[in-house]
Amino acid sequence: MGEGGEGGEIVRTILPMANNLRLDVVAEGVETTEQVTMLKELQCKYAQGYYFSKPLTAKEAGALLEGHPRW
Repeated sequence: MGEGGEGGEIVRTILPMANNLRLDVVAEGVETTEQVTMLKELQCKYAQGYYFSKPLTAKEAGALLEGHPRW
């Protein structure tokens, strides 16, 4: 999903196909609000990347999850 746009075209092609096949997709490398918006519009349920958090140790991840009971 880089800056050049080509990655975005791939995502816009793959996600509808995966959704039609009822496949789960995890978008990796999400870094911007624009990328999150596009993924939501394309009904991508799962994403990871620096937009959400820097890489965490297991201990840090546990503390993060404990602090957010919705998860």
